[in-house]
Amino acid sequence: MIKKMNRIEEGFLIGTLILMVALIFGQVIGRYIFQSAPSWTEEAARYVHIFQVWIGAGYAVKLREHIKVTAFIDLFKGTTRKIIDMLALVIWFLLVLFVAIFGTQLVLTTLQYGQVTPATQIPFWLPYLAVPLGALSMMVRLVQQMIDIYRKDYDSSEEAVQ
Repeated sequence: MIKKMNRIEEGFLIGTLILMVALIFGQVIGRYIFQSAPSWTEEAARYVHIFQVWIGAGYAVKLREHIKVTAFIDLFKGTTRKIIDMLALVIWFLLVLFVAIFGTQLVLTTLQYGQVTPATQIPFWLPYLAVPLGALSMMVRLVQQMIDIYRKDYDSSEEAVQ
């Protein structure tokens, strides 16, 4: 299941990158060559980018590519380091859970109002759906990292989980 999730995320990020480049390229060509560009391309690129950021955030957790300051944590080794690493992930998980809950409430509230976007006329809840989906992806990846930290023997290894 996790491998399938990896493939879906990778494919989604690659596909949306291609789509966003095509939309922005079309917008630039329309503006500078034809002196007129459809407004929907700008709006669509914006919403595609929102999904890229939120889904990409979950993928970055998988790759352990999020920025973190380790100057303090690097002072510790062994079990103390393991506890600090686990505590940091639990705090991060709770923050992402908070985002997921309120992001879902935002989607449901927007769904009730039935508002649509100005240019593309898609329901506004669709772009907002990126928030809970991205948060869910991050939560799954954070749980994976917690399991890795729990299983890793910090006392015998030179380097803790990065």
